[in-house]
Amino acid sequence: MAVWALGINHTTAPLDLRGRFAFAIDQVGPTLHALRSALNREPEAALISTCNRTEIYCAGEQAQLEHTLHWLAESGGVPPELLRAHSYTLNDGLAARHAFRVASGLDSMVLGEPQILGQIKDAVRAAESAGALGTTLSQLFQRSFAVAKEVRSSTEIGAHSISMAAAAVRLAGQLFEDLSEVKILFVGAGEMIDLCATHFAAKSPKSIVIANRTLARGEELASKFGAEVMHLAEMPERLHEFDAVISCTASTLPLIGLGAVERALKKRRRRPMFMVDLAVPRDIEPEVKALEDIYLYTVDDLAGVVQTAQANRQAAVAQAEAIVDAGVQSFLHWIEQRNTVPLIQQLNAQADEWRTMEMARARKLLAKGESIDTVLEALSKGLTQKMLHGAMAELRGGDTAARERATSAVQHFFLRKER
Repeated sequence: MAVWALGINHTTAPLDLRGRFAFAIDQVGPTLHALRSALNREPEAALISTCNRTEIYCAGEQAQLEHTLHWLAESGGVPPELLRAHSYTLNDGLAARHAFRVASGLDSMVLGEPQILGQIKDAVRAAESAGALGTTLSQLFQRSFAVAKEVRSSTEIGAHSISMAAAAVRLAGQLFEDLSEVKILFVGAGEMIDLCATHFAAKSPKSIVIANRTLARGEELASKFGAEVMHLAEMPERLHEFDAVISCTASTLPLIGLGAVERALKKRRRRPMFMVDLAVPRDIEPEVKALEDIYLYTVDDLAGVVQTAQANRQAAVAQAEAIVDAGVQSFLHWIEQRNTVPLIQQLNAQADEWRTMEMARARKLLAKGESIDTVLEALSKGLTQKMLHGAMAELRGGDTAARERATSAVQHFFLRKER
């Protein structure tokens, strides 16, 4: 059984390229179906897509990395050569090691951040629902969860990290002297916006507004912070009201354009605006960043903010890597054992066939009136002859080299002394 992985992340691909391969959770099922149909023999498959990475994991009789890469490039509308230049491809143990590191937060922009584990679990559930997850990938991900749990409980890997939300608050604090005087707009109502709103709410801003396409979901989130809710359609006309805008939606097109921000700045009489775009693809047009009095940060821009406590982190990383390595060895051992299962099943089936034949023969002898001792003797001899027939044939036939190999095998399997 082969396991392979293909991916791009924040260290290998720019934001706009990652945006071409961003899949919402409700797209995962159809996407996996299309991928498996495009590959030979429909291998097991799972798809992880976050703001910082898109990764495909597969398992099948033979690795199909090149086919997987071509399929993904086509789905994103880019040449395979471009995707290859910004992607990583991994086989077997390296694929498992990468999955374990990702789940443990060792491959994240924010080292040790816990959010990725929940995102992987969501991706695994989506793959299961799509019927794309088999025994091998189930084992891979269940073991990745166990490794991640051990890393978090046995090391301080998460103790020295700054979340994306905390990093956004820190940057806002550098621009505004007093966050309690700041009016904040959150665009979207997903998990990342919930996390950001929690961090900003702790600073008691002047007001919080949640803009969302679905008002019911927006109201649910707003109730946690005593915030106002508005529909996305209202945003262009009200954008000037806000000092800070944090956006993270699943939209495939930008929601906040250059023109809308220019008009907002004019109404604000050039008072600065702090903007954070945590979405992949982007929610805010990249040209906005060039405007004077606009301070726009993307997920990639936050990378430098979260690099803190380096010395302490490295000690924790060394511990975590050792846990990951042990998990990989355990998974590879399971794969090796699993590869022998068909042979074991064939051996058991053959032995059962012999047993059935000799039992039938013994019953016939008993029906004819033969003694128990005679029947048992015949049964034991029949089974022994059947079990040794193949070995005896190899010892008596073939060339010298074949007989030597047979001799060594017979001594190993049949003549070992009990210790």
